Amino acid sequence: MTGDASTRTLILWDIDGTLLGADDVDHEAFDRAVERVVGRRPTGAVVMAGKTDPQIAREYLAMLGTAGSEDRVSAILAHLEAEMAAALAREARADRVLPGAAELLARLHADHRVFQTVVTGNIAANARIKLATFGLDRWLDLAAGAFGSDRADRNELVPVARDRVARLRGLHFADQAVWVVGDSVPDLACARAAGVRCLLVATGRLDRGQLDGLGADAVRDDLSDVDAVVDLLTGDHWPR
Repeated sequence: MTGDASTRTLILWDIDGTLLGADDVDHEAFDRAVERVVGRRPTGAVVMAGKTDPQIAREYLAMLGTAGSEDRVSAILAHLEAEMAAALAREARADRVLPGAAELLARLHADHRVFQTVVTGNIAANARIKLATFGLDRWLDLAAGAFGSDRADRNELVPVARDRVARLRGLHFADQAVWVVGDSVPDLACARAAGVRCLLVATGRLDRGQLDGLGADAVRDDLSDVDAVVDLLTGDHWPR
């Protein structure tokens, strides 16, 4: 890494299923956004875990037998921002913050060795409103993150975030000093595509047994053992 020599680790957080549990909010917001564009509600639910919002919009259009033109995808995403804000206003329960997430973000934010932002399939506006609703945004440099509104292919998002961290903050990290923290197979895939490390937590759709066999660098039940997770992500036991 070059730049601020005291900063040694870049952590790229997934949001849904990792920091927040809000599947029902996501589905409600998408249902309403799709209805505004297509004129009818989806007949089923798209599996959202690990996908980008543009991917999800295309899958909903396919489910409804409607051509997934870029104009229609863009229209759904435009409505999604307002629908997400409305859904969160109705459903902003404190228990949506997953175990250990807030304390861990705060601890890492106070650690001069760490820079943390997000790599998420959410469009940028919805990532911001989700995190702000639950007070998690204060510990993340969201300007340097990567979002579904940047690329529809999640495997392209880690390089986007690393480029922003370099351009905006002057920080350059070796591959082995970068962690993606997520809860799904696509989180691991995007880390591997970029040649960086991955911690998976069993707070999303997959349980610990399903995650253990995927080949991530580390797997945990959740983030509640804050001391252990801080040591995992920043400790000297990992070569750099």
